[in-house]
Amino acid sequence: MQSKPLNIICIATFFKGGDFMRECKAQGSNVILVTKEKMLHEDWPRDVLDEVFALPNDAPVELFLDLVSHIAKTRKPDRIVALEEFDVVMAALAREHLCISGMSSSTAKAFRDKFAMAAKARDAGLTVPDFVPLINDEQIREYLNRVPSPWVIKPRSDVSAIGIRKLDQTDDVWAAIDELNQREALRERASYHVLARFIAGEVFHVDSLVHGGRVTFAGVNKYGRPPLQVAHGGGAYISQTIPYDSPDKRKILEINRRLIKAMAMQTGATHAEFIKSEVDGDFHFLEIAARVGGAYNADVLEAASGINLWREWAKLEVSDSGARPKLKPGKDHAGIILSLARQEFPDTSAYNDPEIVYRVKKKHHAGLIVRSKSHERVTQLLDDYSQRFTGDFIAVLPPLERAE
Repeated sequence: MQSKPLNIICIATFFKGGDFMRECKAQGSNVILVTKEKMLHEDWPRDVLDEVFALPNDAPVELFLDLVSHIAKTRKPDRIVALEEFDVVMAALAREHLCISGMSSSTAKAFRDKFAMAAKARDAGLTVPDFVPLINDEQIREYLNRVPSPWVIKPRSDVSAIGIRKLDQTDDVWAAIDELNQREALRERASYHVLARFIAGEVFHVDSLVHGGRVTFAGVNKYGRPPLQVAHGGGAYISQTIPYDSPDKRKILEINRRLIKAMAMQTGATHAEFIKSEVDGDFHFLEIAARVGGAYNADVLEAASGINLWREWAKLEVSDSGARPKLKPGKDHAGIILSLARQEFPDTSAYNDPEIVYRVKKKHHAGLIVRSKSHERVTQLLDDYSQRFTGDFIAVLPPLERAE
């Protein structure tokens, strides 16, 4: 614990990171939350917050920088931390504005730009699906002649499967580029997108804690279906831990280690995704973010390992020690099923297996987290719940074009 309380500004323009803020306070820090007006009503851990500031929903960068400067007049910040994907660059700019140590804006932007991160992964020797930015016509034409379809067009800075579309014909690609370039919002035009080869296969994700540029903990999970399929076809989102002795786990952890080194992450949390090609069995890099994974990933990993990513990340932020933390994760298995629900407050009481350790409490969402010593038992439960959720809860909405 610090001899002098640190002043930590947490930027969270979406509702998350309560455990992070609670742990910072438990470690003796002063905790200041910066959010947006639309999030002010959420159940933030106000009992541990020294101050809360809410900016207008459309606040520009300059207003964020002015606010942190205002805070610094009376509380000199020691750390500025982004708890949400969309705040990673903002926090970096705020650190640079006040000359506070931490991830630079150039490093942060690479974690937010699918084109930049793919280039870094490729340069580090990782296998990456062939890609091209939608900027230069000649380069795009050469790519389409060389790389077989199908392809996906992805926004360079959005999250999950938001805004992604799968295309099979060259003419469709050019039509999509024309459509994007007609958009009123400049940041939605073609140059803010990347075209990549679609790889069919199983999608894995790795959630890591990083200290001093080295991975101190990493949990590997596999999606029941790729997020792109869920976003465009509906159905339940499923993710679960993979067997601890799996050769796939050893391979992914090594790839993840090389990736984090290439991305120049020093301290923090990362969420990376890889797809195992059903053609050659190789692992292809998809994306990485400088944050804790969403969709209750942290809760699943805590159920399996006993490691709370948010709390351990907070400890890394407040620590003045260069020593590598020694974590002793457990080796249970866990998984989640989550879906949009037709009901405002879905009733999951009919699901009463003793392996259920958490029930999602969110409007129009049904979700369960299960834990067992047996990987097979977790798989069995999730398969069963997937069929039952279809009749009991699942609602389907059109895929998001942009983050709400």
